[in-house]
Amino acid sequence: MLSPISARTALFPLLAVIGLLSACGQQDTPAAEQPDAAQVVEVGVVTLAAEPFELTTDLPGRTAAFRMAEVRPQVDGIIQKRLFEEGSEVKAGEQLYQIDASVYRSALNSAKAAHLSSKALSDRYEQLIEDHAVSRQEYDEARASSLQTQAALERAEIDLRYTQVRAPIDGRIGRSAVSEGALVNNGQAAAMATIQQLDPIYVDVTQPARDLLALRRDLDEGRLQKAGDNAAQATLQMEDGSVYPHQGTLEFSEVSVDAGTGSVTLRAVFPNPDNMLLPGMFVHAQLVAGTRSEAILAPQQGITRTPRGQATALVVNADNIVELREVRTERTVGNRWLISEGLNDGDRLITEGLQFVKPGAEVKVVPAGNVSEPAPAAGQEG
Repeated sequence: MLSPISARTALFPLLAVIGLLSACGQQDTPAAEQPDAAQVVEVGVVTLAAEPFELTTDLPGRTAAFRMAEVRPQVDGIIQKRLFEEGSEVKAGEQLYQIDASVYRSALNSAKAAHLSSKALSDRYEQLIEDHAVSRQEYDEARASSLQTQAALERAEIDLRYTQVRAPIDGRIGRSAVSEGALVNNGQAAAMATIQQLDPIYVDVTQPARDLLALRRDLDEGRLQKAGDNAAQATLQMEDGSVYPHQGTLEFSEVSVDAGTGSVTLRAVFPNPDNMLLPGMFVHAQLVAGTRSEAILAPQQGITRTPRGQATALVVNADNIVELREVRTERTVGNRWLISEGLNDGDRLITEGLQFVKPGAEVKVVPAGNVSEPAPAAGQEG
């Protein structure tokens, strides 16, 4: 058995041999396969450019008829004819229904006869009173009777005229709730038909009450495009995403606040010559809130946030060194952020390879391949 000293003495030659073999192996390794601690990371960048940008405010809402009238009978009777086509355009005063008028025509003839008799008596007494052939009381009674029969005659004429049910307003008439042979009554609760005026048309939009003051302030200070006193220009986006071809106005008067939700209802007016808008449609009214001549729009891939929620960006300076910027984002614009602070025209924003670099590192810059072509600059705020 070897002593500890003898064992250590025998180990030294073995370690020397292993060291020589290791050195030979390192010399045989190609230089290209040895790790390079100073290798430069390649990143994809987007060069930011200032561009004109139109800010808009997006307000959801629904369309409503500009005017609506429910057609109801003003006399009792049987419907003889319906004189309109359901869903068609009608004019104010156009006859819609004919109610059986025979009873009312007879009542009119009777009223005419009664009025002729009382008027003749009143005229005769008017001549006799000058000769004191009748008393003043008899003349007054005859005169009052003549006036009463005249009122009854006018009422009979009105009732006969009401047998022709006419449209109270211009507009599109809906389906008929009654048909020929139906009995209708004056003062009935159910409407015979409904007429809606669709040109122009209302768009009722909702907005949180806290945002109403900001909208009024923008209008007063000229940031909203005015369309008249206390009104702003507005455009409309349909439910399918298409843009309505006509421009309207958003009125800021006569608003109401829902006590339950705290939202404000505003009313916009839009021309509707082609009847493209129908009552009850869901739409978005967009207000032009101003234009920035030199806005910075950064791809969303280049903006990250810290655990505290602070938006940050990595940019490459003129020496190809990475810099960290704290930025302020206002709103999204398609696949980009509208930047109000932190980024400038000409900055090279890193959007590809963010996970491989840190501030202060030197990088190799190539055009980013993960950013699609941006849409035209137009901002919306919900």
